[in-house]
Amino acid sequence: MSTSTSEPTAVSLEEARELLVDLVSTPSPSGEERDAAKRLVEFFETHDREVWIDAVGNVRAPANDAVLLTSHVDTVPGEIPVEVEEAGDDEILWGRGSVDATGPLAAMAAAAVRTGVSFVGVVGEEENSRGARYLVGDREAPDAVVNGEPSGADGITLGYRGILSGTYVATSESGHTSRPDPNAIQHAIRWWTAVEATFEGAEYEPVFEQVTAKPVDVDGGTSEDGLSVEATMDVQLRVPPSLDVDSVREAAEAELEVGTVTWKDAVPPVMTSPRTDVARAFRVAIRAEGMEPRLLRKTGTSDMNVYAGAWDCPMATYGPGDSDLDHAPDERLSLAEFDRSVAVLECVAARLRDDA
Repeated sequence: MSTSTSEPTAVSLEEARELLVDLVSTPSPSGEERDAAKRLVEFFETHDREVWIDAVGNVRAPANDAVLLTSHVDTVPGEIPVEVEEAGDDEILWGRGSVDATGPLAAMAAAAVRTGVSFVGVVGEEENSRGARYLVGDREAPDAVVNGEPSGADGITLGYRGILSGTYVATSESGHTSRPDPNAIQHAIRWWTAVEATFEGAEYEPVFEQVTAKPVDVDGGTSEDGLSVEATMDVQLRVPPSLDVDSVREAAEAELEVGTVTWKDAVPPVMTSPRTDVARAFRVAIRAEGMEPRLLRKTGTSDMNVYAGAWDCPMATYGPGDSDLDHAPDERLSLAEFDRSVAVLECVAARLRDDA
């Protein structure tokens, strides 16, 4: 199917690199993606592609829907001086977002223009995937999806754990600390200790197959009026494909004796087959670039979880960069690897387009 038509247009590696450096040089933390979105629009308009910024800030460039190439525009906060460093036969781009996920974003934009397939740069992935959530409700499913996140030029990500996030709140009467009765802070600690024990993995069990329980923010103490002790704890649980979000939520609530927990977000895990047309196209393309494909499973959560929950089509995640550098103070990307990833994405998109 096709929501628009667009002829493939040449994009040089120099132009693709220029787009990458410009985007990395444009701060785009979640909620502040507008300037980077405008640079993407300019890139597509230069190549006579239909493009616009939608109601939530996504950059939409519809074309041949045999495959949708999509990555996120936003980055986490943090300033890293942008520079291109010589490294032997390679060059290294330093800067926030170079890996997560401006590298994949720029590579996909170049490949989408080269092959005439659909592209969307989504916003808010680092917070709540608001761009991806809006997208799945605002358009029909494409024939296939390639989501952009760092996998390395030779990696194909097929699975992500889901996420369950919530806030625990407890209140107790104030009193002298010598009293033996537990206060709200102790209740919070005891609940979370019990939750961690419930989901403790076996010694040799892969992390991907475990539930990882993490408190991400804690606040507690005597109330302003001095009459009570209060405790608030924001928590996250990563959910493997072997479980579902509801069962993890029920297990966490079963340990709740005092206080309440309000669940804010629930994103199911995803695990796709290595035998889909998308995965096969990536294996062919990666080998064509002289590399051996690696099949990956990520312990985090991405927009692919959102797409898999809404669209019944084959998908995978791909992009240049070492994911160990996600959000890191030394985030950097090999430009030679970026070039290879553009070639891989072009080959994948062309193959899926021609086979549609």
